This record gives sequence, structure tokens and C-alpha cells, in this order.
Amino acid sequence: MTRRATARRAAPRPAARWSRRRSTSATFAAFAAVAFAAAWIGPTGAALSSANAEEVPPISLYASTLGDVQAVTVGTETATDAESPSLDRSGYTVYVTPTPTPTPTPTPTTTRSAASSSSSGSGGWVPPFVTPDPGSAQAIAYDMVIARGWGDDQFSCLVALWNKESGWRVNAYNASSGAYGIPQSLPGNKMASAGADWETNPATQITWGLGYIAGRYGTPCGAWDHSTRTGWY
Repeated sequence: MTRRATARRAAPRPAARWSRRRSTSATFAAFAAVAFAAAWIGPTGAALSSANAEEVPPISLYASTLGDVQAVTVGTETATDAESPSLDRSGYTVYVTPTPTPTPTPTPTTTRSAASSSSSGSGGWVPPFVTPDPGSAQAIAYDMVIARGWGDDQFSCLVALWNKESGWRVNAYNASSGAYGIPQSLPGNKMASAGADWETNPATQITWGLGYIAGRYGTPCGAWDHSTRTGWY
């Protein structure tokens, strides 16, 4: 055989070298793929593991109060062996300060007015009672009214009557009629029968005036009723 023939037979050898290169490339590609997968999966798995490890259970109001719960251990003893624990509050007492009951204050009209209201003789409006100023003409008249057995209602009528007639002035004078003094005596010198000082003494004028009212109208309220109907008494 010639050298050319031998050379022709040896021609397939490059194909074998190409096969080895191809195998090496495939192996390198597989290794690169495994390395890429490891590089991607490794951090992700570590992050998931860290997240799972650091997970904190949620805190709620109920969970926070469980630590304050007080437990009571009850034994298994029967009622015959030992008495069951009980809550007894009989040893405690509560004191409440009582509210004081207000004491009713009696009005002056309830002292003697009831006894004399039947004899007032007035069918109209009766003025209310007002306590007179001490030492005044009305205070003198009040004592005389009570001494006659009349009540506070009669004094109220007397105050209204002489307020209308003279304003309780000892020197009140009516120039048109000649009436004078607290009771407006007509003429004024009629009051001399009660005292010589009838011109200036309110007690003398009141004494005469009450006698006149009792003799003609019975009570001050009777005189007041007549005055409200006719304008005079």
C-alpha cells in the first residue's frame, strides 16, 4: 500500500476530537447551570429560614391579660371533710349620713288668724299679714288688736284700712272734710275721749280708732270690707 492510501484511512480522527470537545462543553454547561441554581436557591432559602426563625406571635389584649389571671386551686375534699371557701361580707358596714328633714317655719298668719277669721266680716280680699316695725304706730296697734282677742288677719285689715285713710300719720289732715289723725276721726277732737294728747300721741288715736271700729263694724276686716265697697268707713 502506498502512503496516500494510509492517509485516507486515517482521515476520521478529527471527528473523535470534536466529540471530546462537545462532551467537555456539555459538562461545563451542566456545572454552570448547577452553580447558578445553587446561587439563586441558597439566598432565597436562607431568607425564608431567617423569616421563619424571626416570626413573632401576634400580641392581643386577651393574650396580654392572661399573665394577670389569678388561678384558684380547689381541693377534691367533699363537703363533709372540709367547708367550701365562701365570700362573706357580713363584717362590713356602710354608714350613710341621713338627710335632715327641714323643719317647717310657721307663718305669722297661722297664730291667731284661724280663730278670728270667722268673725272678720269681710267677704272680699284680705291683705296679707306684715310684722310691724318695733316702736312704730303699727306695732302699738298690733298689741292692742291682740289684746282685744283679734287675730293677725284682723291686724292685716286694719293696716290696709289706715294705710288708705292716713298712711298711719298722726298729723294726717283732710282739708275738705276736717278728718284728722291715724283713724281719720271726724272731727278730730272726738279722739279727746281717749286722751288729752289725741293730736300727737299715736296710742291715743289708735285706742279711739279701734273702739270706733268695734262699735260700728265689729272687726277691722268688717270696716275694711265696707271701705272697699263704699270708699269710706
